[in-house]
Amino acid sequence: MVAACSLLIAVVSPGLARGADGPGPVCGHQPTEYEAPPPGAVIVDPGVDSDLSAKTAANPAGTTFWLKPGTHTLGGDEYGQVAPKDGDVYLGAPGAVVDGRGVNRAAFTQQASKVELHGLTIRGFAALQDQGVVNHDSGNGWLIENTTIEDNAGAGLMAGAGQVVRHSCLRDNGQYGLNAYQAGDGITGLVLEGNEITGNNTGDWETKVPGCGCSGGAKFWAVNGADIRGNWVHGNHGAGLWADTNNNDFLVEDNLFEANDAEALFYEISYNLVLRGNTFRGNTLVQGRAFAARGDNFPVATVYLSESGGEPRVPARTSAVDITGNTFEDNWAGITLWENADRFCNSPANTSSGYCTKTAPKSSCAAGKIEKSPVYDDCRWKTQRVEIHGNTFRFDAGRIGCTSLCGRMALLSNYGTFPDWSPYKGTVVEDAITFHQGNRWHDNSYAGPWAFVVHDTSKTVDAAGWQAKPYSQDECSSFTGGTAGC
Repeated sequence: MVAACSLLIAVVSPGLARGADGPGPVCGHQPTEYEAPPPGAVIVDPGVDSDLSAKTAANPAGTTFWLKPGTHTLGGDEYGQVAPKDGDVYLGAPGAVVDGRGVNRAAFTQQASKVELHGLTIRGFAALQDQGVVNHDSGNGWLIENTTIEDNAGAGLMAGAGQVVRHSCLRDNGQYGLNAYQAGDGITGLVLEGNEITGNNTGDWETKVPGCGCSGGAKFWAVNGADIRGNWVHGNHGAGLWADTNNNDFLVEDNLFEANDAEALFYEISYNLVLRGNTFRGNTLVQGRAFAARGDNFPVATVYLSESGGEPRVPARTSAVDITGNTFEDNWAGITLWENADRFCNSPANTSSGYCTKTAPKSSCAAGKIEKSPVYDDCRWKTQRVEIHGNTFRFDAGRIGCTSLCGRMALLSNYGTFPDWSPYKGTVVEDAITFHQGNRWHDNSYAGPWAFVVHDTSKTVDAAGWQAKPYSQDECSSFTGGTAGC
């Protein structure tokens, strides 16, 4: 058994950049393994406009291209681009840059499969809203490794099924570092490992288009199966990672989330998540201060679960949301579990219009039908089966410059009012999320003046009230910074 464990330690994530606190810098660390072209590679010269595009078009599928050091350009209009064929491989010598010069919309396009990019820097492309620069058309099976994608408009990178992004830098892109969306059935089997995702949403899209939900270090839409491990997600102008609408089966582990303006992780109308072994430090300060300044008492969060929970009928590696073994240090707040009583399939309050839950057909979630079993339950995205245990929460209001509305955990909903045909009016969902949906904190360690918002925004209790009936939360937890346990 000892030998087997040692072998696992040796082979897991060999390329991750890690420091004493976990994942570390990738941006600015140019790989050197492609200093010379491998045998048989097609050599691409810088300074020859469209050479990369032309040589890609002229060679068969499965060709390896080696880009010499220098700046490579793709043509003088917005449609200059590279259209890879299946299995094409692009290797960048140290100093090889593909530059859109603010003219070209996208760098690598079309839907070839199993394309690989290694060692490139890709910058200066003018992608449109919600579109991307690399893998613009969401081809499947792409591998992006040791590559820097920076200073582009739109999304630096799109995703397809089976895509792996490893040891790469997604930095200072205008809307997203990564936009994981694919038309049709959505993306399966996405891997993000050992990357640095930083400074994205330079265009401040949530201000530009209020309520768009269209920004983040990485945004995921209807992704089924994602492994997100060993990344440094920091300094993004909005959410760090945002999973929005019918995502499922996410494993988020061993990441370092630091100084993201809004939520470090936002998991929204989605299912089945394991969040373990991560460090969250200094997140949500910008958003928290903005809420406090305008007197908005909604409990903003470092980890925000909105209408998301465990669902055994949706196949995944877990049937719960399991949040364990994480360290939270001097963030604006902790974890919020929220369920909007007015947001359900076919409700006008569902901003993911056109989408229904994975447990009910859209046609069943209508007036005259929705109030009957089983669709009464199945037409709601439920915040349920969430277990928060074995975590450490440390908070010092003075260090983050907070005087009010910080240092809070929350378990709550709103009083249902809308639409007229909703069967979830009144306190139905407030009571359900608080008492009946299997949401449980236990065996955690707290340090600092934590408060707990429970049932609705009007109710805030201290640790004793949180542990007492009727809430009975955080059994066997320590509120003095000590070791948890009964």
